[in-house]
Amino acid sequence: MVSKRIIPCLDIKDGRVVKGTNFINLKDAGSAVELSQVYYDEGADELVFLDISATEEKRKTLVSLVNDIASVLRIPFTVGGGISTLNDIEKLLKAGADKVSLNTSIVKNPLLITEASKQFGSQAIVAAIDVKKENTNYKVYVKGGKEKTDIDGIEWCKKVNELGAGEILLTSMDRDGTKDGYDIELLKTIVMNATIPVIASGGAGKLEHFYEAFANTDVDACLAASLFHYKELSIKDLKKYLLSKNIMVRT
Repeated sequence: MVSKRIIPCLDIKDGRVVKGTNFINLKDAGSAVELSQVYYDEGADELVFLDISATEEKRKTLVSLVNDIASVLRIPFTVGGGISTLNDIEKLLKAGADKVSLNTSIVKNPLLITEASKQFGSQAIVAAIDVKKENTNYKVYVKGGKEKTDIDGIEWCKKVNELGAGEILLTSMDRDGTKDGYDIELLKTIVMNATIPVIASGGAGKLEHFYEAFANTDVDACLAASLFHYKELSIKDLKKYLLSKNIMVRT
């Protein structure tokens, strides 16, 4: 049985880690390099770095910062934000990223998933999907959650799977930063419709929320940000708790 993964997420703006609620009201949470080192030492299985304003500001992800973060890590490291070409992906992988997270660019050009997977391997391509519930449907948002599309979230997850993505990073914008727990029903639906690993994001607020996601859905990983950044919960304590509940995690 494959161990479940715990993944801290570093949302970066102006070179600093930030965290907000429902993608707004951002607050400074510290140095990206220092937090990366802390999470590596604590036993994080992977790390995700999202330059959340890169697409909106029409610039590229901070390659030098990626290099600095990679230098303190010995775990898989995913980078996203402002990535729109195969050349962008190549630069980030050369700078030390193990995977890239694509969101806005693949909505505009879905074939980028297939091209990137062929060139770099599907294991290096993560489809990041931000959704917000509207009545009984989920709509996909792009540009760091600032722009709504007409794309159905469930159908889009199926599509990126078919196009060759190696993983889905699914964020519930309704739950983001609320600490009310992951959207279990959404996760169940996505996992049922995908043949690739799914990372749950948005809503973690306490130990039980991670357990609920792993016990009630077949997600491969749970991602969280502010909970770890502000030391409300340590990765070591979380893993001990999950093991006590018979959830397989790496120690």
